[in-house]
Amino acid sequence: MHIGKILQQKLKDDGKTVVWLANELGCHRTNVYNLFEKYSIDTQLLQRLSVIMNFNFFSLYEEEVNHKMDDK
Repeated sequence: MHIGKILQQKLKDDGKTVVWLANELGCHRTNVYNLFEKYSIDTQLLQRLSVIMNFNFFSLYEEEVNHKMDDK
């Protein structure tokens, strides 16, 4: 799972811009573009993103873990 790509798609699906997210995070938009390239994101940042974007990104990891456990 590539969380940066998922974040980018969610932002697009919600009709939000990179500038909007940068403003919400209090950073420059280039930092947001850098997030899109990350395969993993610090959990504290992921929590902030979840709150800002009103979407529990952690649930995606839960689904992935459950799926892998079911495959055992």
